[in-house]
Amino acid sequence: MNFSKLAGASVIALAGMAYACGGGSDTKTEETTTAAPVPQKELSFDEMYKDNPDYVNGLALVKESDCPSCHMVERKIVGPAYKDVAAKYESTDENIQTLATNVVNGNSGVWGQVPMPAHPGLSEEDAQKMVKYILMLKK
Repeated sequence: MNFSKLAGASVIALAGMAYACGGGSDTKTEETTTAAPVPQKELSFDEMYKDNPDYVNGLALVKESDCPSCHMVERKIVGPAYKDVAAKYESTDENIQTLATNVVNGNSGVWGQVPMPAHPGLSEEDAQKMVKYILMLKK
């Protein structure tokens, strides 16, 4: 047998085996995918403050009152939305006292021409709890 023919046949056989086993010159690239980050769900105020007594007690008092007939959290009805009040005032002892007094005594001119009626049956302490809740609605 001719040595050059044997050598050529061996090279061809080795090349065939290498290709069959994945060693060929195939330029196929392996695609890798990375998982897109899962967007974080924005927590509601109820979820954020579920263990905060100022929030829980203030919310309960607001719901039991006539406040929802003129105010909503996100939207102005007759009076301003709670989120707008929270955006305007920092939660300081002075602001809580002033706003609670306005809730009990009523006021006008701060948010437009429509006056807020007095709530003389509401204690100053409960009004402060309600104001604390409202001021926590700052975004």
